[in-house]
Amino acid sequence: MEAFTVHTDKAVPLRRSDVDTDQIFPGRFGTRTSRTGYADVLFANWRAEPDFVMNKPEHQGASILIAGADFGTGSSREFAVWALQDYGFRVVISPRFGDIFQGNAPKRGLLPVTLDEEIVERLWALVEAAPDTRITVDLVRRRVSAPGFAVPFEFDDHTRGRLLAGLDDISATERYLSDIEAYESRRRPSLPTTVRHG
Repeated sequence: MEAFTVHTDKAVPLRRSDVDTDQIFPGRFGTRTSRTGYADVLFANWRAEPDFVMNKPEHQGASILIAGADFGTGSSREFAVWALQDYGFRVVISPRFGDIFQGNAPKRGLLPVTLDEEIVERLWALVEAAPDTRITVDLVRRRVSAPGFAVPFEFDDHTRGRLLAGLDDISATERYLSDIEAYESRRRPSLPTTVRHG
């Protein structure tokens, strides 16, 4: 997983709240078993509308999504995170996230940043007025900055540390591989064992 430290880019102002995982990734597309190849189905129902914000040329290539409150509610569909990343998003900013989405996103390297609604409104207005505006999301300092202001955001130390180091669940566990193998070598042969593949 790619480490996340500081990211600066344009943003998409998604002025919608209560965006659930079925709107992010419509369930009819969840027939594949791969974790990639979903960029074209992100917000598929909305992208069929010509005036949807992500269809506007000025927002093409942006990798920060600024959404309304309660983004990623609903099911535990990991496809939602995969589709956002496949499209190119590295950060989602929202006043509030669905709990499961907020847990799933950092495990894949997608940073969910919670900011007050008034700050989200300010960012929306800024980006709508000047789509080329660059926003910086600094996980090292836990700060979001844009022309004219900078605000802190909270993020738990454990998850932050893993993102800064680029560690997913597997790579975080593999740091203790020698300890695990040493423990397994001391266990009685009659106990169940694990087999390492690959």
